[in-house]
Amino acid sequence: MDVLPYLILLLGAAASAPAQLPGTARDQILRRMDDTAMHYGDLSRRIWEFAEVGYQEHRSSALLQQELTAAGFEVRANIGGMPTAFLAEWKRGTGKPVVGLLAEFDALPGLSQQAGLAERKPRAEAVAHSAGHGCGHNLFGAAVVFAAIAAKDHMSASGLDGAIRVYGTPAEEGGGGKIYMARAGVFEGTDVTLTWHPGDANRASLDSSLANISAKFTFRGTASHAASAPEKGRSALDGVMLMNHAVELLREHVPQETRLHYVITKGGAAPNIVPDLAQVYLYARHPHMTALDAIWTRVLRCAEAAALATETEVETELVSSVWDILPNDALTAMLDRSLREAGGVTYDADERAFAEKLRTTFDVAAALPLGSQSDIQPSSGSRGPGASTDSGDISWLLPSAQFTAATYVPGTPGHSWQSTACAGSSIGRKGMLVAAKTLALATLGLVADPREVELARAAFEKRRAGVVYRSRIPETNGPPLDYRK
Repeated sequence: MDVLPYLILLLGAAASAPAQLPGTARDQILRRMDDTAMHYGDLSRRIWEFAEVGYQEHRSSALLQQELTAAGFEVRANIGGMPTAFLAEWKRGTGKPVVGLLAEFDALPGLSQQAGLAERKPRAEAVAHSAGHGCGHNLFGAAVVFAAIAAKDHMSASGLDGAIRVYGTPAEEGGGGKIYMARAGVFEGTDVTLTWHPGDANRASLDSSLANISAKFTFRGTASHAASAPEKGRSALDGVMLMNHAVELLREHVPQETRLHYVITKGGAAPNIVPDLAQVYLYARHPHMTALDAIWTRVLRCAEAAALATETEVETELVSSVWDILPNDALTAMLDRSLREAGGVTYDADERAFAEKLRTTFDVAAALPLGSQSDIQPSSGSRGPGASTDSGDISWLLPSAQFTAATYVPGTPGHSWQSTACAGSSIGRKGMLVAAKTLALATLGLVADPREVELARAAFEKRRAGVVYRSRIPETNGPPLDYRK
């Protein structure tokens, strides 16, 4: 007998009338979080100032671990061979259900920017890689820790059984830290995972993401005098340029949802020397990993053909590969309810002035209007997937869901100096508070009513049916700890 339809039918009543925290308890939790918000806001600002890129987030990770240890969580560091990865756990009574919260804290290279300044101006102090939190991960990790401690405090005071796990996941921006944590077995025994992401709107949706495969292609040739003996040289840069040209031609012959983008990370030392070493760092993306496999095979052929034509050699170093997100209907519904209970973001006069000025620096034609940060957007959403995340891999292993909170001025593009400015400002911290409240309420909702976990599992099995998850990163590959160096 196929038990899945029966299970969904059996649990239908719970889905239509979900258990919620009593109003008085919910209000107390939210008030307590308002009272302690400044502390966690300061925590997020310190991580913003560290601006540490993937696998180099030593101070950021240590700060979050210290906070959790002080709150009574048992912390394990250096997970899966990654010094900045950690698992923090607190449990009471039976220790079931187990709710996992995913925390990120890496910055992006080249996006240094002064906080709260509505014009392009990098920070004056030296920051490695001129990095900045253009994806708001300083808010991300701090909000998750805030939520975990708030939920733990309520469970301890109210006598609720269960466990909370905080996963400190490094190098989300291209390094795939969560994949190596999963290989280390730290997600075993976790019933569900919840997370969030900074954005320009408050929304829990069933949107997916783009599967992504990335690699560095290093071409090696023969150096020679570019003027007096060019015939003796074999240009590695020619190999890179020919590969890139082949990839450009490939765009016409792949599914239209495909994204191919790259940067030349090494191009030679001087114009009068035929380059004997050159490198291109390339991403390929598609909404479905199974389709991306075939596209990636063709990208590899572009590299091989370029090396053959230029009489060079090419070495392919796979950096990362992440799956598209598998949405979860039950968990998304719970996050939507919790987000509406948490409420939106209200700007004061100074924040509104900053927001109005910032919106003159980018196109707002298709953006939500200023003021929308106070609203909760419909959970259904119609936005197509536009980014990639290693949270996608976790979503194929166990029930998972995420939402966005308005930490950016409406319309602000991600991975920009404008988003870095917001992430270090009071606007970012207000959105972070919304996210922390939402995660705390959702965590407590799952702990208070195990039927919600059963619904999440049923939704997971229904959407995953027929698909076998397998990471495209070979088992022999360790985490690329130096991919940002």
